[in-house]
Amino acid sequence: MYGDAATVRKILTESGDTWAVVGLSQNRQRAAYRVAEVLQRYGKRVVPVHPKAETVHGEPGYASLADVPFEVDVVDVFVNSDLAGAIADEAVAKGARAVWFQLDVIDEAAYDRTRAAGLDMVMDRCPAIEIPRLG
Repeated sequence: MYGDAATVRKILTESGDTWAVVGLSQNRQRAAYRVAEVLQRYGKRVVPVHPKAETVHGEPGYASLADVPFEVDVVDVFVNSDLAGAIADEAVAKGARAVWFQLDVIDEAAYDRTRAAGLDMVMDRCPAIEIPRLG
């Protein structure tokens, strides 16, 4: 329901190559770090968004989505479900084309708001799992 195959494919292939990864830091033990590596291997520009604003995988980081001084195409969200809705709202305000909530990140109200604003959205899926499946 939250990630039909057509929407997953559209986000990964048509929504653009600049991905803001919210929750991405230099912590190699976190899933965001590994997922960002996979996205880069598939040609995506990964923009770290984390309160520490660290440079990760060669890309300078920003403390918030609003601080990113250029357009982002997809906002990939690695925060708890109770915080994710606010990030989705920021993605809409930022002008992103799509929002991707990682595995176990679910906020149905945020999904409805984001879709109503015209953005594509996937929840409870991982792009690092999905992108190799595209072939």
